[in-house]
Amino acid sequence: MSKRDEYVAKMKQQLDDLNAQIGDLEAKAKAGQAGLQKEYDEQLAKLKQQSQVAMQKLNDLKGAGEEKWDELIAEGDKVYKAFVHSVHYFKSQV
Repeated sequence: MSKRDEYVAKMKQQLDDLNAQIGDLEAKAKAGQAGLQKEYDEQLAKLKQQSQVAMQKLNDLKGAGEEKWDELIAEGDKVYKAFVHSVHYFKSQV
């Protein structure tokens, strides 16, 4: 397996894990306080949007040529870190 394939597989697994955490958080938020439900729903929608952006960056990486690879890794890492931060922040709020 090439370094590129390893990176893509690792990132895919990490995104899948974060998406599973979002599912758990969604269930926990629904069981939470009714007064906060709207806020939780808004935050969950943002998390899902970030997940879609991160998956798109991963798809871009899969199809990138060597000349764009380093640039796309930097962008992908930035998006991924922001997504991780958002998930952890929401987790602390629920």
